[in-house]
Amino acid sequence: MTKSSYQTKGKMVAVFNKELLSWYLITVKLKETVDAGLQNPGRTSTESLDPFQDHEHRQQTEQHRPSEPLRLVIDEKIEKPAMVQVQSDNIVPRESEWVISIRKKLEEARQTEASSSWGKLSIYRVPHCLRDPAHKKSYVPQVVSLGPYHHGRLSVQEMEPHKWRALHHILRRHDQDINIYLDAMKELEEKARTCYERPVSWSSEEFVEMMVLDGCFMLELFRGAAGGFKALGYAMNDPVFSMRGTVNSIQRDMIMLENQIPLFVLDMLLSLQVGKSDHKGLVARLALGFFDPLMPTEPLTGSQRSRLESSHGHAIEVPFDPLSDDGGLHCLDVFRRSLLHKGVQPLPKQWFRRWSHSNTVVDKRRQQLIHCVSDLKNAGVKFKKRKTDRFWDIRFENGVLKIPRILVHDGTKSLFFNLIAFEQCHMDSTNDITSYVIFMDSLINSAEDVSHLHYCGIIEHWLGNDDEVADLFNKLCQEVAFDVNDSSLSRLSEQVNSYYNHRWNSWRAALTHKYFNNPWATLSFVAAVFLLLLTAAQTFYGVYAYYRPNP
Repeated sequence: MTKSSYQTKGKMVAVFNKELLSWYLITVKLKETVDAGLQNPGRTSTESLDPFQDHEHRQQTEQHRPSEPLRLVIDEKIEKPAMVQVQSDNIVPRESEWVISIRKKLEEARQTEASSSWGKLSIYRVPHCLRDPAHKKSYVPQVVSLGPYHHGRLSVQEMEPHKWRALHHILRRHDQDINIYLDAMKELEEKARTCYERPVSWSSEEFVEMMVLDGCFMLELFRGAAGGFKALGYAMNDPVFSMRGTVNSIQRDMIMLENQIPLFVLDMLLSLQVGKSDHKGLVARLALGFFDPLMPTEPLTGSQRSRLESSHGHAIEVPFDPLSDDGGLHCLDVFRRSLLHKGVQPLPKQWFRRWSHSNTVVDKRRQQLIHCVSDLKNAGVKFKKRKTDRFWDIRFENGVLKIPRILVHDGTKSLFFNLIAFEQCHMDSTNDITSYVIFMDSLINSAEDVSHLHYCGIIEHWLGNDDEVADLFNKLCQEVAFDVNDSSLSRLSEQVNSYYNHRWNSWRAALTHKYFNNPWATLSFVAAVFLLLLTAAQTFYGVYAYYRPNP
């Protein structure tokens, strides 16, 4: 198949099928003959039927006529018959599917930007940089799901019938109809949806049902832990609503960042049950009582608090009281504020201050706040347990690092992981928990460091061995964006490092460790010094008698 071209009326035709070209030329000739006959009626039929003479005449007369830019191109390599592309200045080119798809994505982004309320966001998904298969059980619920993120997971389906049992108990106990809860929740639906990250794909009926069912389940657990499940109508041997082993797993799941219900939803559901519109902070207090076993500190008794106040000469900071607070975001937020003994004091937006520094990038060289316990011991730093229930309140005075006691158990890893993830996501949150964990990560490099802190009464754990405790702190903040200049413990770290860098402190510590590490070594050192002094005195008097003999 060869390529042929033909020019007629100023139009260039290029075709690659000879048979098609022949038919095309015949058609063009017939059309030109008919047109010529209509324009020149005086022509004889013989002249008008001479196509070749007419063709030569038209070529001579139409060479000066401007031609329309029309071109037909047929590729001979394409084995499809008569594939013709027409290009004309009067035709607007169509957009390709690629450009159309880009425009569609931009329109979706515009709609997402217009419908998003970032300022109301409070329940986040764990950032991908923190999602590690080794930590999966720390952020993915294993027993019960709350909210839309993990709703419908196969591993949590066994708890769904117990949620319906809880809702049935509430309706029967208060003699209420379910429509009361559904109608009240519909009024808060849009507000509740804005608390979750990304648009929630559930329909209105499904979302309202999920909020009512999960919220009532949580309130039954809170009220049962506070006043007893028997008073709520549950049997002593109930598999869920009793203080048995299942509750511990439920507590760990309910404190996860991705497994939260907005606190105002729980407030609304509780007000429908107790019949009070003004119960400020009641849900928060019930939640703190339920999550108390997860606390990493031991509460101070009345006598201990009195002794601590007398030693300070003034009353120490009062514990966090949720009843005096305006509320919180969710249970994890309330638990965090209780740990820090802080009420709801939202800081102004500090995006530029917190994230404009160059040190916010994950950099292990800048994330090391202080040296480890072994190095600090060699530099003369001593460790002492500080009597307070604020585990993050660390002090350094006269070479003594005073650290409050911390309890490490099976739920500590999940607890700290979700607290750190919340501080990483929520812009109005401080980084106090993150600072503490990174500080402890710097202190602990080995099982020996854990052993020494345990010997000093600072760490108490119920894990298998000291290596597991060291591994827990070393892996919690591996991919955490942290600014050492914005740490609540940065000033204390500078004081410790300044003490560590003095050589005299290292020499004194080496002398103490070598010669005063036990009573026998101390006694030997004192005896050696005494003998050295006697020898020096004997030498002195011998020399003195030689140069100053008695007369």
